[in-house]
Amino acid sequence: MDGNTKSAIIGGTCFSSILHIGVEDIATTIILAVIGAVVSFLVSLFLRRVTKKNKS
Repeated sequence: MDGNTKSAIIGGTCFSSILHIGVEDIATTIILAVIGAVVSFLVSLFLRRVTKKNKS
């Protein structure tokens, strides 16, 4: 299989998958990504404070 055939298969699969994804799924994914980023940031701040208190 040459490079053009591989890229056509991958491109076609991705394009057909995008057409079947609903707006609700995209919105849910965005919301969950934002929540995950905020939680990760808050946990890193908490752990930074905990480790600073233990060092002093």
